[in-house]
Amino acid sequence: MIRFDHLRALTGPHGLYEHARHDAPRQHHGYTTDDNARALVVMARSAPLTEADQELFHRYLEFVASGRVPGGWHNRMSDRGVWLDRRGADDAHGRAMWGLGEAFRVLDAGDRQGVLETFVAGLDLETPSPRANSYAVLGAVAALAALGEAAPPAVEPALRRFISRVPGPAGGSWRWPEARLAYANARMPEALLAAGEALGDGAVVASGVELLGWLVALERGEAGFSFTPVGGRGPDDTKPAFDQQPIEAWAMADACARAAWLTGDESWRPLVEDAAEWFLGRNDAGLALYDADTGAGFDGLHRNTVNRNRGAESTLAALGALQTLERCLAGLPPA
Repeated sequence: MIRFDHLRALTGPHGLYEHARHDAPRQHHGYTTDDNARALVVMARSAPLTEADQELFHRYLEFVASGRVPGGWHNRMSDRGVWLDRRGADDAHGRAMWGLGEAFRVLDAGDRQGVLETFVAGLDLETPSPRANSYAVLGAVAALAALGEAAPPAVEPALRRFISRVPGPAGGSWRWPEARLAYANARMPEALLAAGEALGDGAVVASGVELLGWLVALERGEAGFSFTPVGGRGPDDTKPAFDQQPIEAWAMADACARAAWLTGDESWRPLVEDAAEWFLGRNDAGLALYDADTGAGFDGLHRNTVNRNRGAESTLAALGALQTLERCLAGLPPA
């Protein structure tokens, strides 16, 4: 079911193109660190890689590693390979750390040094953004798992700093620690779960379980998950709402898989299936957002149709969620 044909079609000489018009890359829109970092995560979780997949992995790795600037990361690159910003948003920094942390799964000791230097430099992330810190948490946890005793001593203190900026459940009936749900929401409780496990902190794990449980209850619909749309969701908003985004389904699948593994509670496993199968039609419109023949993901779910464009973010979200489902069904720990 998981295929990289469309991912290859979206890959240009410098990395992964951001946007597509239907299935054709919009080359003039260029590239982003955001998407190439996500691509690193997906490729690293596909190890062992074929020779062709290794070529993709290293192209994405070179893109992300080259974007480091003092205090952050470039995000946007032109189709000619020219960086277009002095420094991207904090999310780009966090996602770069996530991608590089996951990349250590694939890199052998001889190939790690330059990437490791860039990763350690990136531990300087200083932002109140809970999502940027959540991505950085996931990168730090992945790096610690892959590197073991070879992990630089700076990683664990940075992990503690990052997770201190990811809030747990709020009081009252609206338990989300923000006034509205925004984007990639389940990455926040997933970060709490991942950091709590890595640091041996049961209270942080419990906070992640509680926050994720509240989010699941809010985002359940009649057919499965009814995810937060582009405009966000507040306490008084009704469901279903559209345009629902694929990154929500990937984040939810990963978070529920981690909760299942950490808690041993089997009730989380069907939620992994529901989140991943959102791409296969278990959603408010009953429409598939994944093309199993090419591995392409569609850009959004509307009331009676899907966005027929198949860009990088959506394709990677579909592939990532289906990877997580495969591991969950096989009884393997979350990647």
